[in-house]
Amino acid sequence: MNTDILAQPNNISTNKEAIRKTGVLIVNLGTPDSPSVPDVRKYLREFLMDERVIDIPYLNRWMLINLIIAPFRAPKSAKIYKQLWRPDGSPLKIYGYSVKEKLQRVLGDDFVVELAMRYQSPSIENGLKELRKQTLSEIIIVPFFPQYASASTGSVYKEVMRVIQDWEVLPEIKFINRFLDHPKFIEGFVNLGKKYMAQQHYDHVVFSYHGLPERQITKGDVTGNFCQFGSCCDHLDARNQHCYRAQCFETTRLLVKGLGLAEGTYTTCFQSRLGKNPWIKPYTDEVIPELTKKGVKSVLAFSPAFVADCLETTIEVGEEYKEIFEKEGGVHWQLVESLNDSDIWIETLEDIIKKAV
Repeated sequence: MNTDILAQPNNISTNKEAIRKTGVLIVNLGTPDSPSVPDVRKYLREFLMDERVIDIPYLNRWMLINLIIAPFRAPKSAKIYKQLWRPDGSPLKIYGYSVKEKLQRVLGDDFVVELAMRYQSPSIENGLKELRKQTLSEIIIVPFFPQYASASTGSVYKEVMRVIQDWEVLPEIKFINRFLDHPKFIEGFVNLGKKYMAQQHYDHVVFSYHGLPERQITKGDVTGNFCQFGSCCDHLDARNQHCYRAQCFETTRLLVKGLGLAEGTYTTCFQSRLGKNPWIKPYTDEVIPELTKKGVKSVLAFSPAFVADCLETTIEVGEEYKEIFEKEGGVHWQLVESLNDSDIWIETLEDIIKKAV
């Protein structure tokens, strides 16, 4: 018997590189399927029933969401979504598909890219099912959240693990935890800011991040006593590396350096609070009147917790806060758009993914 035939079957490559293929699941928060009241209500229920978003006992959460928030907030939110909606759909989803296509092109045939939303469609479950059909050696999960938080990145992790827990064959799974300090991410926002700063002088720069309840930050303090919601966020180190508030202040420091801003000419603050329990401070809507009292007439506003324009950037920061600012005596409020599907955002993702392989 010819043992060479047994040792090396014909037409089968043993080159490791020939069988390696990487799946990439890019994940953003989510959007209603349409700005209609039923679709907005459906989205709110799925989003807010997530125990990592509203971290109270299930029964209390169910009653709060299904009996109070979803029924009464959906009609109001639907009107706002109609302002945001484009003829071709939700901006978040439009930019998501554009990023998927551009990223697939630059990564090439050794990668398979799928888009998912944590809530609604396209779902994480469907995205992973599509990747499962491929001959993948690994899957890289890229949540589109620059700063880690349990309610965003942590929720994506949990949903991914729920979906794959019963897979018979599991490729290697890698999660991107955060990218707030990636040079190209910072450069992207710096370049956008400098574009507006070249057009006119701004008295002050506001960096507004999505807020979180203080209790979620406290629960994430593994030291048990480091978090004080104050000077502890002045530096990002091993003790607070997963603290969302500290990561936001670090993002501001990096952007301030890139923009060349002087001390006292910028503010870090937090938006989108819900309910009566304390959220991380300072609150953006309370910072604005304080600025106008100091004589600030023009503001350049960033939303560096978001990589794609959405309700929280275009409407909340771009329109609602502008209205507050002008009502308080301000003259010019300018929102800096998100990275969306820009070339530098694609370059950022390409670098993040290739370094993870």
